[in-house]
Amino acid sequence: MKPRLQQLMQVVFYPPHLKRTGWIALVVGTWLTAFNQGDLIIQGDWTLILGGKVVLNYLTPFVVANLGLIARTMPAETPVHETPRRQTTVRRKQ
Repeated sequence: MKPRLQQLMQVVFYPPHLKRTGWIALVVGTWLTAFNQGDLIIQGDWTLILGGKVVLNYLTPFVVANLGLIARTMPAETPVHETPRRQTTVRRKQ
């Protein structure tokens, strides 16, 4: 595994992070499922497609929460072909 991928896995599977993103997925996924597929679930019309939608209702907030966590904890890498811009100071006329 590449070092960057290992870092990603360490961030995602760090127990406090996993607990938080899991709770977010549970709460938001339950809301999405109840709101979007609640009528079909109550009617008992379970199909493979409905099951897939329910899984995606929980998976989507889990992925989004982890992307936010990764963006906050891991610095972005500067691509090799780009050089960082120099900071310039603005001089004021006196």
